[in-house]
Amino acid sequence: MEILYKSTRGHEDKVTASAAILQGLAADGGLFVPERLPEFDKTMEEFSKLSYQETAYEVMKLLLTDFSEEELRSCIRRAYDSKFDTEVIAPLAEVEGTYYLELFHGRTIAFKDMALSILPHLMTTAAKKNHAEGEIVILTATSGDTGKAALAGFADVPGTRIIVFYPKNGVSPIQERQMVTQKGDNTCVVGIHGNFDDAQSGVKKLFGDRELAAWMQERGFRFSSANSINIGRLVPQIVYYVYAYAQLLKEGRIVDGEAINVVVPTGNFGNILAAFYAKNMGLPIAKLICASNDNKVLYDFFRTGVYDRNREFILTSSPSMDILISSNLERLIYRIAGDNAAENSALMEALAGEGRYEITGQMRERLDSFYGNFASQEECAEKIRSLYDKTGYVLDPHTAVASVVCDKYRKETKDGTKTVIASTASPYKFTRSVMSAIDKKYDGMEDFALADELSRLSGVAVPQAIEEIRTAPVLHTAQCEKDGMEQAVKAFLEK
Repeated sequence: MEILYKSTRGHEDKVTASAAILQGLAADGGLFVPERLPEFDKTMEEFSKLSYQETAYEVMKLLLTDFSEEELRSCIRRAYDSKFDTEVIAPLAEVEGTYYLELFHGRTIAFKDMALSILPHLMTTAAKKNHAEGEIVILTATSGDTGKAALAGFADVPGTRIIVFYPKNGVSPIQERQMVTQKGDNTCVVGIHGNFDDAQSGVKKLFGDRELAAWMQERGFRFSSANSINIGRLVPQIVYYVYAYAQLLKEGRIVDGEAINVVVPTGNFGNILAAFYAKNMGLPIAKLICASNDNKVLYDFFRTGVYDRNREFILTSSPSMDILISSNLERLIYRIAGDNAAENSALMEALAGEGRYEITGQMRERLDSFYGNFASQEECAEKIRSLYDKTGYVLDPHTAVASVVCDKYRKETKDGTKTVIASTASPYKFTRSVMSAIDKKYDGMEDFALADELSRLSGVAVPQAIEEIRTAPVLHTAQCEKDGMEQAVKAFLEK
């Protein structure tokens, strides 16, 4: 049965999955959501016998219903191939009785690869299906990982160009180097003098600029997005939660139907929203544990029902979570408002105008499957050090946030439910923070020497993603003020 997509702000007709992917953001500024969430048509026992690629097809076919079987299988086959350094794509590592779902085995060693490896294929297929004319211009803001994963996915893809904005002083040195050394004649990377929220707000503003849209159309361009505001990012993320559960079942770690908890380090809310969708489609998840860093806007929201971005923006050792406006939370707000677009729109207007909103008591009751907490940088550093000392397993700072919050949840609730932590990045992406946490003696070493030392300590080879940027030339040097993003876009497209 066909699933159509509608805007969370309700001012548009429903569209197909391929049209929603191609458009990225709804014209009214809302996010596309499925009109309903279908139930899985395979049992967990059946899922346990499938490969990652087969699981991806069985999950994604339910939501991307206007893609033919041949189209969808082709996209999946091209996405989840030898660019991942393990055949299982998303392995589970058991450490001290907790299961770390390693989502960093792709080309850019972060979880964004899981969705951004397939998005270019979904998008170019969608363009053909919708007879889209002109070049697709992917416009993306990044807090560190989306940028490189999107650049790697779209580099030299015919009929596309990609422009990535990142906070110039708000990502790790490795993250920045990954982006500014990106090859591809159709790629553009711009450092903005501001934070991630400035970049994200600027991108949304450009999407809604009708004069710019007309300028683009005259020149044969159309915008789309590779951020998690694009439903084509969200749907592939549902897959790995299903796969993780199925692997636990296959290995006899759980029995069929046994509920698990899921802990997700959360910034823009897309990754945990995918777990929420999986739960609503039938995956036995008990608690969705939302882990924040010192920018704890989501922790405060789950504790109080008030979302308030009027606070100091803190640069932390987990920069991909340094976010005060969690865009994907809008999809959850829309759902707990009973799919009431008017109520959701009013809250989003309050956020844009006053920087805060408060949900109703009834809406809060519908958040009963969520738990929020946060971890300080000191707590994360201690977790990285102690876990390494005890087990030899090394966490990146974002996964450490999740691990600390997992410990807090267990201590607070005494809940012994088996737990999967979304491990969202390789420690090699944040070598300085990781090595400093393990031992302060490493503080004076340069980044690539730290990578070599981490390899020696952990016994894990330096990933190809790091090796290839050691000596790669810097190809992108553009910078702009936060109000100069439109000019940067035009400059690149007029080349």
